[in-house]
Amino acid sequence: MRGKLFRLLGWTNGQIQRFGHFTDMLHAVLHGKLPAKRMLAGLLAAAELFGAAVFKTPVRPYGDALDLTGYSLTFEDTFDGDTLDTDAWYYRSLGGGNAGCGFNAESQVRLEDGNMILTGEYLDDTRGAYGAGWYSAAVALKEWYCKGYFEIRCICSRDDGFWSAFWLQSSHSYDRESRGGVGGAEIDILEATDFDAFLPSRHNSLTQTVYCNGADEDDEKIDKCQFDVVGSDIYNQYNTYGVLWTDDEYIFYVNGKESARTSFGLGVSEVPENLIVSLEIPQELPREIAENTAHKTEMIVDYVRVYQIPS
Repeated sequence: MRGKLFRLLGWTNGQIQRFGHFTDMLHAVLHGKLPAKRMLAGLLAAAELFGAAVFKTPVRPYGDALDLTGYSLTFEDTFDGDTLDTDAWYYRSLGGGNAGCGFNAESQVRLEDGNMILTGEYLDDTRGAYGAGWYSAAVALKEWYCKGYFEIRCICSRDDGFWSAFWLQSSHSYDRESRGGVGGAEIDILEATDFDAFLPSRHNSLTQTVYCNGADEDDEKIDKCQFDVVGSDIYNQYNTYGVLWTDDEYIFYVNGKESARTSFGLGVSEVPENLIVSLEIPQELPREIAENTAHKTEMIVDYVRVYQIPS
């Protein structure tokens, strides 16, 4: 019963195990037996669980290791060529950002040393395809997917303006046709927005989120379930981020370890979704960036992979 409740809260196996360490510690205290190792594990478990519940501090991915038994690799791009493979990818939202203050353009995507690099920078009207302004990029796969495992290996962009994202989006993630997520959801596998976070606990943190519409009675607002997770030096070195989208739930991973799981909404999406890699531009850039037209930031992608169960 307790395990089912924790699953509803989105806890990973690792978090449930940590709660077990904490209850073990309490049991040992009550019985006058408290080995130092058990006490330390229990205190660490309690601190992390309390911080996550009260202060929304990010947690380390200590869940089960990724197991892709029964899945086959159906798509992989290691970006070893000279130009983006436009048989597989397309440039998304050209001429306008997703919801930001600048432009997406082909010029902001290049392949170099086995990486795809998305660049955010200011271009004047002699260089910018859509006039002077801040430029970035978003690319998406032409094939849409319904369920499977989706993974990226990348170095996130280093600032508190533009942010790196890897996500899935349906045609109806935000309107009534979402039907609580069954008719489509936004599934954010990676969003890294806290490079300059004030709190040390948020350094190297990222969010993994599910958005949908109609999960409650108010279909005028977007419903959200968000998990705050810690990666490993994510702005300087490669990390992997993935989601296993099954018939029953979304299971998120960081560096091959489960970081969160949820069946948020009225069930998982049952419709095909678009897989997107993007360097997002915010509605308003921080002043120190907006006033520095020499500023440049990059998201460096080593690979993108898709696994599915053979039909």
